[in-house]
Amino acid sequence: MSPDRSDKIEVHDLHFAYGHTCALKALSFDIPDRQVTAFIGPSGCGKSTLLRCFNRMNDEIPGARVSHGSIHIGGVNINDRSVDVVKLRREVGMVFQKSNPFPRSIFDNVAFGLRLHGMRHSARLTQAVEEALESAALWDEVKDRLHDSALGLSGGQQQRLCIARSLAVKPRIILMDEPCSALDPIATAKVEDLIWTLKQQYTIIIVTHNMQQASRVADHTAFFHLGELVEFSPTLKLFSNPAHKLTEDYLRGTFG
Repeated sequence: MSPDRSDKIEVHDLHFAYGHTCALKALSFDIPDRQVTAFIGPSGCGKSTLLRCFNRMNDEIPGARVSHGSIHIGGVNINDRSVDVVKLRREVGMVFQKSNPFPRSIFDNVAFGLRLHGMRHSARLTQAVEEALESAALWDEVKDRLHDSALGLSGGQQQRLCIARSLAVKPRIILMDEPCSALDPIATAKVEDLIWTLKQQYTIIIVTHNMQQASRVADHTAFFHLGELVEFSPTLKLFSNPAHKLTEDYLRGTFG
């Protein structure tokens, strides 16, 4: 992507298919930078497929492709042949539904991406790991056991460790796919507080089935149904006065 520090995401007439099956249809909307945008909708509506389009993780699926339209980040078409996908995935980080720490130490988990991208200097690594753990609100909990296995952390701590691992390589955008679905309410609250803090520096997109979570953390919310964008608006407006009956029915639990 270009040096342009705007992290606005522009989706224009996007169609995405798995083989002959159309999963996303004619999506057009802009995602503002330095804010939290939530994707909501019933299972199978295309939320996670779209999320993976932003760092081209769908490229790994045989037959999956953008069949029409474009996605621009900071003015750059990310599906252009000239785009370095490795760099794109560094700049657009991903946090998954299930925490996935490596069976290594806490320190090595956070340092993994830094080493992968060539950082070898011990003092620089140590500083970068500490900064990432502080940014993920985890440093005070683990600073005395950095060389213990990450698998010994609680579920909520593991998820924040995975966030720290993503933050360590200095992304511009953070994608979160149901990051709290496996967490208890206390751990969920810590991750939500963290999301609220991180949006001061990062553009964040979160996929969630939890309506209350979307209303708490998101500045804007997009509602999808059957691969189509039904409504995209400021979160307060969407939840209090939806423009479409389909959105209202979903929020009321009529379907989904």
